[in-house]
Amino acid sequence: MDGQIKNEQVITQRAGFWYRLLQNGLIKNVRRHWMLYLMILPGIIYYIVFKYIPLLGSVIAFQDFQIFKGIFASPWVGLENFKTLLHYQDFHEVLRNTALIALYQLIFQFPAPIILALLFNEIRLLIVKKTVQSLFYLPHFLSWVVVGGIVFELLANQGIVNAIREMLGFEPILFMQEEAYFRTIVVISGIWKEVGWGTIIYLAAITAINPSLYEAAVIDGASRFKQTIYITLPLLLPTISVLFLLNIGNFLELGFDQIFNLLTPMTYSVGDIIETYVYRAGVLQGQYSLTTAIGLFQSVIGFALLWIFNRLARKSEQGLW
Repeated sequence: MDGQIKNEQVITQRAGFWYRLLQNGLIKNVRRHWMLYLMILPGIIYYIVFKYIPLLGSVIAFQDFQIFKGIFASPWVGLENFKTLLHYQDFHEVLRNTALIALYQLIFQFPAPIILALLFNEIRLLIVKKTVQSLFYLPHFLSWVVVGGIVFELLANQGIVNAIREMLGFEPILFMQEEAYFRTIVVISGIWKEVGWGTIIYLAAITAINPSLYEAAVIDGASRFKQTIYITLPLLLPTISVLFLLNIGNFLELGFDQIFNLLTPMTYSVGDIIETYVYRAGVLQGQYSLTTAIGLFQSVIGFALLWIFNRLARKSEQGLW
């Protein structure tokens, strides 16, 4: 009896503690800064409605989902969809294509905004700097449908690139129909479209660097190159680490728009990725359970990579958590 009374007292004390915490902490804070909480409310609602609630639909990866029966009436099949996925020959090829293109983008596309931001930082004439930045930002606002059309026109048999090749005495090449060029085209077009937009965060981080560090370096005789190597890059490292971890978490999520608009029947063997496969299997063929299993597979791989690289980044105190 005494033990039960003590347990009830402990529970009452804990409940009182959480009540006081809410009353004096959270509720008081909300009342004081209600306008700020009101501003972030649309973002919170967006993530709840479009990010968290749809997670409940992931259960169809473990069902033989039938659209007319719905989630609650469709039969459960356990891990059968994942077994089908891993034993499906085409998926191995799709996974390899996705991993290779993602690796190329990580090696070539990720550093591009860093290099461009450092170059922007060296432009001293403000009007030139703003003009060049605007020109590099512009492609970001074009859809991949437009960019895909531009790429096809440039690399067509009678396009500008082949016209220059003919002027130099070379034979024209059907770039968009050649497997050997597809992944290179994907990476280069991605850099052209997003490199300018990607510099915004890095330029903001560079702007936040204390100018006195550069002044001290000039007094010590450091050149602009040495200032970049020993001041700018080390102070950019936290920003680079965070963005790298965010990119690695989406390693297998290349995006549907770019690949779909550049893909041709002749380049399927090297360009068919998870997103385009999901489009065919899920939207066109109605294999909803299988494609949901693919989505979960992508998420698990992304989370595993994020966890591993975050553990490595924490050794230099640059992790996300």
